[in-house]
Amino acid sequence: MSTVSLWTRRDPFAEFDALVRSAFSPVAARRGFVPAAEVTRDGEDAVVRVELPGLDVEKDVTVEVDRGRLVVRGERRDERTDERDGRSLREVRYGSFRRSFALPQHVTADAVTGSYEAGVLTLRVAAAYTGTEPRRVAIAQK
Repeated sequence: MSTVSLWTRRDPFAEFDALVRSAFSPVAARRGFVPAAEVTRDGEDAVVRVELPGLDVEKDVTVEVDRGRLVVRGERRDERTDERDGRSLREVRYGSFRRSFALPQHVTADAVTGSYEAGVLTLRVAAAYTGTEPRRVAIAQK
């Protein structure tokens, strides 16, 4: 987000216009939302956690290994209707998402297992760190 400075001759209306255009552009509409994710190490395994609260993971989420990447993608659809005093309020939130994580060459789809609990998708990549320890190279002196 840009800032407006009192000491420059920027046009604040032009900056606001650019901000609105970028927010409502077709590219922004395709972006959807980006769920938070973390990757941690547990021994030789990699553990990927992706926050996906309120999703039906069996219906709305796909996890696959594609060309050396662990790909988590799906769509969030949330519709709520509230009726009070003869008035109806309907709120609709939706958006697609895609997160991908690089995998070592030796990892296949068989090494990935997953579970979903309390809005968090947890994927364990077995033996992801096997053979990745750095090795010291001896330097010969002449």
